[in-house]
Amino acid sequence: MIYGSIPGLSDRISRLVLGSVSFSTANQDLASSMLEHFVAHGGTAIDTAQQYGHGESERAIGAWLRVHDRRNDVFILTKGAHYHLDDAQNMIHRVTPEAITEDLLSSLDHLQIATADLYLLHRDDPSKPVGPIVECLNKHYQAGRIRAFGGSNWTPQRIEAANAYAKAHGLQPFVASSPNLALAIPSEPMWPNCLSVAGDAAAFTWYRERQFPLFAWSSQASGFFSGRFSPEDTSDANVVRVYYREDNWERLRRAREVARQHGCTPTQVALAWVLHQPLNVFALIGPRTLAELDDCLGALEVRLTPQEVGWLNLEG
Repeated sequence: MIYGSIPGLSDRISRLVLGSVSFSTANQDLASSMLEHFVAHGGTAIDTAQQYGHGESERAIGAWLRVHDRRNDVFILTKGAHYHLDDAQNMIHRVTPEAITEDLLSSLDHLQIATADLYLLHRDDPSKPVGPIVECLNKHYQAGRIRAFGGSNWTPQRIEAANAYAKAHGLQPFVASSPNLALAIPSEPMWPNCLSVAGDAAAFTWYRERQFPLFAWSSQASGFFSGRFSPEDTSDANVVRVYYREDNWERLRRAREVARQHGCTPTQVALAWVLHQPLNVFALIGPRTLAELDDCLGALEVRLTPQEVGWLNLEG
């Protein structure tokens, strides 16, 4: 395993972060087995959210933490303030102090922990001023419910605004961000109000220059490099909508070629590409089986040259 750090937090946060969107108490044995396997291979960071399975992911992790007494072995990242859809499927934004508090307390209860190591706002609502949001997060920080906080799918400009407010008022700032980053570039967001650094040169430069911790969700582009997809197969409408484009098929072809040279899988090459970026990057993975988890862990052994990193992304 390889590790990174976040100022004020642990200096042993695994660069691979185990995503848990598929975890549930209905399949607790599999969730616990994957968590144990991840930790046994040096993994320390676990990603979850109040939104995942309406708390089922958090409950499964909480059960594992309690039974196996693992709280001191792992770094828990959870998220809240996701939007809701009303009966007419209209989006109801929830980036408010009230919703943040409601979701955080719910998450801590599900996880059976007193403090989350990192709390991210799952979405942003740019129509809301940053002041009350920063004030709310600081109240929970001061109460010991969170050790640090940040945003998921927040633009660099909104993060800067939040941190300017924090500095001006002597408060704790955002310390991390979680946009998408993968070798494949999305044509449009996978879900509403989601942001990607892939293909966004300005955002990439912002993260690189500041070395601002970046938790890259969907770091394997929803399995685009797994071999499950081809231009003729249009069975997964979301992957077709987001990733089916000519430049991504060329990236897949190049990933397969590099994989043959390294004796690994194209998925491992794509994940290694994320880890080789000149960023303070942590790659969120979403395996659903132990075999898929082992494939992700194998990416840590793939050493790409700078030339390969550029060539995979059609540079040169």
